[in-house]
Amino acid sequence: MIRVPPPHRDSLLGGLRSPVYLRWQGGLQVFWLVALIQAPLAVKGFDWDWMAPTLISIPVYLVCYVSVYVAPLSRLPFNAAMITLLGFTLWPVNPVSVGYVVIGVTLLAYARRARVWLLGTLVATVVTQVWVMLFHVPQVHVFVVFGVSLAAGFSNFLYVRGARRDAELRLSQAEVRRLATLAERERIGRDLHDLLGHTLSLITLKSELARRLALADPARAQQEMEEVERVARHTLAEVRSAVTGLRAGDLASELVSARLMLEASGIALHTELPDGFDLPQATEATLSLVLREAVTNIHRHSRATEAHVVISRKGQDFAMRITDNGCGGLAAHGNGVSGMRERMRQIGGRLAIDSPPKQGTVLSIDVPCHADRMERIA
Repeated sequence: MIRVPPPHRDSLLGGLRSPVYLRWQGGLQVFWLVALIQAPLAVKGFDWDWMAPTLISIPVYLVCYVSVYVAPLSRLPFNAAMITLLGFTLWPVNPVSVGYVVIGVTLLAYARRARVWLLGTLVATVVTQVWVMLFHVPQVHVFVVFGVSLAAGFSNFLYVRGARRDAELRLSQAEVRRLATLAERERIGRDLHDLLGHTLSLITLKSELARRLALADPARAQQEMEEVERVARHTLAEVRSAVTGLRAGDLASELVSARLMLEASGIALHTELPDGFDLPQATEATLSLVLREAVTNIHRHSRATEAHVVISRKGQDFAMRITDNGCGGLAAHGNGVSGMRERMRQIGGRLAIDSPPKQGTVLSIDVPCHADRMERIA
């Protein structure tokens, strides 16, 4: 079994993270080799004059073709040119090798610069015209080489340009998330230092003082330890408050994360928001978690191209509507949905799902005003 080497980091597949389209196209084009042998066999019959060079050309073609995808991009023009040259060399004995010429030129469209492909198309067309005069090749082959190389190459060029932009976008989004995470870690570190630095120093000093006074002045030592206990309890309350704040969700931040996740997977997110949320902290945290679960479901299962999040508020009544144009069929009682329903029940809200097969999914979330009042009373 032939084993294809893993793609180089700077290769076509490596740079674009091996998109399925390129793999499918690469595998499909290899099958034209059947026609390379079958067509002249049906017209001319078996003859080693054309069969031998044709068989020799196949492994050379396969090595160059695979190298176009897995070798560094700097070598792509060379490998594509070798395929084109192979076609012109074999053409006098096997006219079907014009496929080598066309494939080689269209592969040049994957190079970093379009002028490499355009120049290759021009050179291949001129050489084909020379072959017409030298080997009595039909004139129509000139137009075939020029037209197919131009049309198929243009398709390849547009695809790979879009794929490269998507790859760059994914890298930039990953960098944004990395920097945001780094900034958040630094902020947490500063907050913890400000919160605990002075307090822990105070506890250390009073503990040392109590140790020294334990024998000389037990009453004073006991007083110092009571002070240490008071400061420690106060600090513990502050730490718990800070951790609760870190865990609390933020709808605005969650919407930013949702946009990054969906756009990275090719799903456009449209949002409609009120001027301000002004929600109780626990309610907003719960809604953020529900939004995160819904967006994760869209990302993983929906196969959608668009999603919408509409948030509205009338007085104290809050509503959030999350829709997509995907495959639908979301189970009304799956683990993720059950978790969302449970979260909504905890804050007195309601969640409704409408997900007919092949018609997208609609999640309607309502938090009535009495839920806010109950939370404030609690």
